Amino acid sequence: MPDKACIQRLNKEYKALCKEPVSHVVACPNSKDILEWHYVLEGSEGTPFAGGYYYGKIKFPPEYPYKPPGISMTTPNGRFMTQKKICLSMSDFHPESWNPMWSVSSILNGLLSFMMDSSPTSGSVSSTVAEKQRLAKVSLAFNCKNTTFRRMFPEYVEKYNQQLVSEQRSPELPQTDNSSSEKLGKSSVEDMKNVDTPNNMPIKRKQSFPTWMMLLLVLIFGVIIALPLLQL
Repeated sequence: MPDKACIQRLNKEYKALCKEPVSHVVACPNSKDILEWHYVLEGSEGTPFAGGYYYGKIKFPPEYPYKPPGISMTTPNGRFMTQKKICLSMSDFHPESWNPMWSVSSILNGLLSFMMDSSPTSGSVSSTVAEKQRLAKVSLAFNCKNTTFRRMFPEYVEKYNQQLVSEQRSPELPQTDNSSSEKLGKSSVEDMKNVDTPNNMPIKRKQSFPTWMMLLLVLIFGVIIALPLLQL
């Protein structure tokens, strides 16, 4: 059983964590066991872990804060072994370096920082950047198979469900009605044929000037010229 001081300290730290969350980290205690905390680290942009969600546990001793907790990670990540304690200066691997002034926030910040590092330690693994990126991509799907994760972090389950819906939706391209296009093409061709071009337009023949009208004009012209002569 945890000490009263331990319970009070963890409750106080949980309230402080809710008030001022740690960037890229979500954590909360098990409702049935204040000594067992669950966390999710979100991979930082610009790192091989970007887009990843890494689930793990922190197990506090009943003597906390005078003794350090044990830290492990459940999600395959390419940096730490899964289900194995991680060696940190803030973990029970190094009780001699533990400082009772450190809090849950301090532990989570230290864990996130150490994860982005590549220094080898007990419980760490070596992997390529490509492998880390691949594990980051499937991390949320892996976590959602875990019953405890689903119960502790429903917001991430909802996020995963939204991703599935988004992936299943494919944009439907409008289908072209080929028959209409063909009809339109034929209609256009017919219209073009019906347009009057210089070759298709009816040719109007020039009508010759009537001979009788020509004679009449000559006669009138002659009369007009003769009139002045008759008056002399």
